[in-house]
Amino acid sequence: MARGGAVIVVDRSEMLVVGHAVRTSNADEMEQGRGRLGALWARAGAPGAFAHVPGRVDENLYAVLTDYESDHHGSYTQIVGVAVRSAAALPEGMVAVRVPAVPALKVEARGPMPGALLEAWQRLWKHTESGGTPPRAFTTDLEIHHPEGVDLYVAVFPSMR
Repeated sequence: MARGGAVIVVDRSEMLVVGHAVRTSNADEMEQGRGRLGALWARAGAPGAFAHVPGRVDENLYAVLTDYESDHHGSYTQIVGVAVRSAAALPEGMVAVRVPAVPALKVEARGPMPGALLEAWQRLWKHTESGGTPPRAFTTDLEIHHPEGVDLYVAVFPSMR
């Protein structure tokens, strides 16, 4: 699902992310005082937040959405952190999550944030609600935050070839 709406399925590579985690839901995030992502991102965006994480792969921030209760209406865990080569020594209070290699819808969010990112997720939710193909797997999704914007990789079921 590119910026224009066409569905683009790519093979997402496996990676390892170390960061801070919260459990939340989209409904909680839209209700005043119940959201937990704002505090998570404030913590991740603090100067030097990941300076003590060994083995960083790059300077990007990664958001991993995983452990889905059901679909985009249920609870999920979000980890915000950095990609690493290994997680042999976890800094205190951080977790490591393996992001498996899977086929994924790739959606690019460009423009002023967080509006462009929210718009990209809304396109994905619409795709899901409409029964779009390929269907979302609700396993492990990934956001890569880099200087040009955000790339979303949303896991889908493999196609029958």
